[in-house]
Amino acid sequence: MKPERDIEKTYPIDEFVAKLRRLADCLEAGEQFEIQVAGERVYVPVRARYTIEHERGEGSEEIEFQITWDV
Repeated sequence: MKPERDIEKTYPIDEFVAKLRRLADCLEAGEQFEIQVAGERVYVPVRARYTIEHERGEGSEEIEFQITWDV
């Protein structure tokens, strides 16, 4: 079993766009998505759930594109 992990990594716009594009291509093709985040390769299975979350607080707003799955 892998250790728990909770990180947030900031990417330049061009890298962020490339990752989103690869994700979209995998979703359309019905394929597993692979991504490396802060040195660890993560494999997102086809059965994953996709949600969009919007949060608003004092002086800031946030949109999160979330991908979750059971291991």
